[in-house]
Amino acid sequence: MNKDLFQYLQGFVSSERLLRFEHILALRTRHICVAVEDIYQLHNTSAILRSCDSFGIQDVHVLEHRFNDRLDTQIAMGADKWLSVYKHESTKDCITHLKSKGYKIVSAVPDDKVQSFHQMEFNHKAVLFFGTEKSGLSDEVLKQSDEFITIPTFGFTKSLNVSVSAAIILQLLTVKLRSTELKWRLQDYEKQILREEWTKKSIKNVDQIIERFLSNSL
Repeated sequence: MNKDLFQYLQGFVSSERLLRFEHILALRTRHICVAVEDIYQLHNTSAILRSCDSFGIQDVHVLEHRFNDRLDTQIAMGADKWLSVYKHESTKDCITHLKSKGYKIVSAVPDDKVQSFHQMEFNHKAVLFFGTEKSGLSDEVLKQSDEFITIPTFGFTKSLNVSVSAAIILQLLTVKLRSTELKWRLQDYEKQILREEWTKKSIKNVDQIIERFLSNSL
């Protein structure tokens, strides 16, 4: 964005919100991202996206094949406003894209034979896959996974609601990540891109305001 335009737009946003942007940007990460595959209940996808925002995860990848891409009109109760949400035409394309970006594929599964999520290490960037409530992750994801994690349970119930599972895992892993010496924070150019996006999303009738600024600049 043009520097003058950006400064102009900032004048339409309260100083409190601009300071809030800086605080949140300092804690955002792309070292961990999340992928949700064919989540049947919209409120579960919504809750997962809210958890991502709450715990500082910037990127969410959404795969909706079986349930007809219902996320356009109702998604995350506004949390998507602050996240980078990517939709993929196929699971294969999503995984290929993420692996090309250096991400390790980590599948969350209800299986007490795999390692607890507490044991997960952060030697590489990781994308956490969460699957549908009914049948879990697809065979494609499971075959392409580099690692599996689970939440240990000690009762008759061996699986948790998918959005609950995501919140539990993300809260602990993001705290653990921030205690490491890894370069988990966003780079300066990434912060600036989000700063500009969030500023625009905070302004009513922003397109008209931008058009007026540009016409006055001619």
